Amino acid sequence: MFLGEFVHNLDEKSRLTLPAKFRAQLAGGVVLTTSHERCLLMYPAEEFRLLFERISALPTMSEEAAMLRRMVFTNAHDVEPDKQSRVLIPQRLRDYANIRDSVVIVGVGKFIELWSPEAWERTREALRQLAEQKEIWQRLGI
Repeated sequence: MFLGEFVHNLDEKSRLTLPAKFRAQLAGGVVLTTSHERCLLMYPAEEFRLLFERISALPTMSEEAAMLRRMVFTNAHDVEPDKQSRVLIPQRLRDYANIRDSVVIVGVGKFIELWSPEAWERTREALRQLAEQKEIWQRLGI
């Protein structure tokens, strides 16, 4: 389970050092892909395999399913952490998420989100405002 928030810098080769807390869960490899929110998603390889199976099982003639498959699969990159627990973030993915030097690493349960600091601050503010709306918790049954 991935929980918490961390800020790490990319090194000169665009590698991200994984938080120590997450390393064991990611040692078997990770898959990076894009999110609809202009951040990156990092899945342990096995968790991505489960997602792959779920998306692949969607109807082939569904336009929405086709768009989801394209978004997730065409942008997916298998990445192996090196001996220093660093992963290379491809340029195309960094450009998509507007990640430059610094990355906000957000554990959200079964996967991790990677945000530019600026985008994460906007998202955090939106979350704060949403949390103040008590009816959202009632609608979700929490």
